Amino acid sequence: MLIPVVLAGGSGTRLWPMSRASYPKQFLPITSARSMLLETLARIESVSAANPIIVCQEDHRFLVAEQLREADRSADILLEPAMRNTAPAIGLAALQAMSRDPNAVLLVLPADHAIANPEALMRAITPAREAAERGKLVTFGVTPTRAETGYGYIEIETGIKTGMAPSEPCGHDSAVPIQRFVEKPDAKTAQAYVESGRHLWNSGMFVMRADRYLEALGRQRPAMLEAVTAAWEGRQTDLDFLRVDADAFFACDAESIDYAVMENAADASVVALDAGWSDVGSWQSLWEISAKGADGNALRGDVIVDDVSGCLIHGESRLVAAVGVRDLMIIETPDAVMVAHRDAAQSVKHIAETLKRQERPEWDQHRRVHRPWGSYDSVHRAERYQVKQISVTPGGRLSLQKHFHRAEHWIVVRGTARVTRGDETFLLEENQSTYIPLGVVHRLENPGKIELELIEVQSGSYLGEDDIERFDDVYRRE
Repeated sequence: MLIPVVLAGGSGTRLWPMSRASYPKQFLPITSARSMLLETLARIESVSAANPIIVCQEDHRFLVAEQLREADRSADILLEPAMRNTAPAIGLAALQAMSRDPNAVLLVLPADHAIANPEALMRAITPAREAAERGKLVTFGVTPTRAETGYGYIEIETGIKTGMAPSEPCGHDSAVPIQRFVEKPDAKTAQAYVESGRHLWNSGMFVMRADRYLEALGRQRPAMLEAVTAAWEGRQTDLDFLRVDADAFFACDAESIDYAVMENAADASVVALDAGWSDVGSWQSLWEISAKGADGNALRGDVIVDDVSGCLIHGESRLVAAVGVRDLMIIETPDAVMVAHRDAAQSVKHIAETLKRQERPEWDQHRRVHRPWGSYDSVHRAERYQVKQISVTPGGRLSLQKHFHRAEHWIVVRGTARVTRGDETFLLEENQSTYIPLGVVHRLENPGKIELELIEVQSGSYLGEDDIERFDDVYRRE
């Protein structure tokens, strides 16, 4: 059985301000109207009917569950108690896959990559799977299109065609031995790699038997395998999720599959891939794969330009206008604007790091914050009051709670609300409102079949999200 494993634990800091810690790029519609996670799942429907395994951070579990619900998809959702890179994550997935089929073959894909030609990937999976069933640990090496310094490289033996010469085939019909993995090079070295015809970009995608991966992990990183196994054996079911033992998992070193397994594996092989692949690892990468006009501009949202060329301009919540500029990235969200030269794309992560260091909320959350029951948007905030727009999905139910420092006024603008306030429970229809006094236990629910939307006005001496005491929560949050 071929079981897809989707790694959805990344942070995507180079795509700030769109991608943030609590809502990173894999959950955003970066390259299409669907999130990158859903694009990845749709891409592999034709090669495997098996239920995928999605490995994600615990903080993102409800994002994954909600996107699967909206797409009418199912999956095993494995929660990582902490970020430990790809080697432990794939170890957990391998153990889960073997509990379903002892001979399972894993198709490991990051959730946040773009593939312009998915049919080419599907064709390349066939020789990769054949080699994996023979016991090989197979990765996909992307045929390079330029001297790229932002990717690692895979060196292969002399004579394998990588498609750099237009008259030569790509050599994507077989798995060949890997000579070595190479770190991200400088520009001169990258150019030499491209000209050699023996180097492929390291894609981070793999096909391997689950038992062979665990065997290789145990041989090269026995302590990691022991910790991963203990974590998986201590797993518990929590709603739609598989929650592994946190203490055992914390004992894992943070290490990629390349370092932990592939670089020293005798059976490491690679299938060359020419499928319009991109890891969308920066705004420059997004500009490269985006549709552009004759002026080289990639525009999205309400954007007006005059005498502008080579720019990526993204507007989410308002008009963005640019005049007389070249090769810039201009990214607007409801609470932030980022402007940078395209040459500085890799440095955008420094802004996110600075915001985190300063403990500013913009590094972590968007203005619209997603919750398992829906979302809220902080429309306006001033001294002693705040206005929020709250959306509750059908069947969504906030926790039974109270606040110590604020009162709340609720006005329903769409749908039906069931309100618990103290000892009473009642329904509110559109254009009706209620008041929740400070210190009163309350709950908001959506008993209807359409989205519930309401305006909440908070007033009080402290309006922080931590001013809450929960008495009951169907989502089992602390």
